Amino acid sequence: MNKRRNFTLGLVLLVLLSACGKEATPYEEVRPVRTVVVKPEGVAVAASYSGEIRARHESVLGFRIPGQIIERNVELGDAVKAGQPLFKIDGKDVVLQQAAAKSQFDKTRLDYERAQQLHEKGFVSQANVDQAKVAFDAAKSQYSLSSNQGGYTVLRAERAGVVTSLNAEVGQVVAAGSPIVKLVEDGEREVVVSVPESRVEELRKADQLQVVLWAAPEKLYKAKVREIAPDTDPVTRTYAARISVLDPDEGLRLGMTANVQLPNVANQTGVMLPLTAIYDQDGQPKVWVVDINTQRVTARPVTLAGVRNDVVLVTKGLQMGETVVTAGAHLLHANQLVRLAASQLNRQ
Repeated sequence: MNKRRNFTLGLVLLVLLSACGKEATPYEEVRPVRTVVVKPEGVAVAASYSGEIRARHESVLGFRIPGQIIERNVELGDAVKAGQPLFKIDGKDVVLQQAAAKSQFDKTRLDYERAQQLHEKGFVSQANVDQAKVAFDAAKSQYSLSSNQGGYTVLRAERAGVVTSLNAEVGQVVAAGSPIVKLVEDGEREVVVSVPESRVEELRKADQLQVVLWAAPEKLYKAKVREIAPDTDPVTRTYAARISVLDPDEGLRLGMTANVQLPNVANQTGVMLPLTAIYDQDGQPKVWVVDINTQRVTARPVTLAGVRNDVVLVTKGLQMGETVVTAGAHLLHANQLVRLAASQLNRQ
């Protein structure tokens, strides 16, 4: 019995050792994907930049002298006329300064006249007259300055426009030059957009610009480039551009979202792909191209010309008849085995 049991155990051990000597076949995951076949076509490439409706002229107003605000005559959104009073500060100190300057002016004027009279009689020298004249001129200038400051107690609108910002209230003590009111002038309207450095020259040379409001896409406004910033924004690394609207109307309200379009920038050959087909790798847009024979994918760098809603225009990197993954791109890796839908295989 012992010999038979030992023989059986040895046979089992031999079988196990034989099994361990063979490598197990690794499991390879197959990803189901949706694809599209590349069919290049002539496309009018149009660039579009989103921005905000702004006024051509914007003024931030403040008092020329310090003081405590005692009157506020406007509300946010009010339309004002040129010269209309907006705020007023307490002018008691200004009145006192003006009275003191007037007294000094009168005294130095009398001293100067007396010095002239004494000089004519030979009692004082010309130097005394000149000294009195200098004191009189200084007092005269100080009196003129204090008289002008009497008019600085009222902050007035420099031009007709709309109040878009208020930064002070009655009772607040403000310093000279502190921003109190932001006023935008009636009339010209612009769209402020940010442009990447690769498209600056294209925008600068464009002779056909259109502005479309997000709230009213059915109407187009003609526009032109007024200015492009000479340097980039330190955060976004884009250039700020101001686009003048040539035929503004009441529909262009301040702060509205608008798109600046450059129609027919170029007539290029490209392919329209869903935005889901593009994935970003180290700042380089790429797509996954499927080899129909092996059913495996390869990453392919591409050049994009623009995005329209959920569709992207690819102008370089793909060839006629190639199969591109349009869904699940972020789940794939190089040489990944994929499975196409049966309906798509029939169209290859």
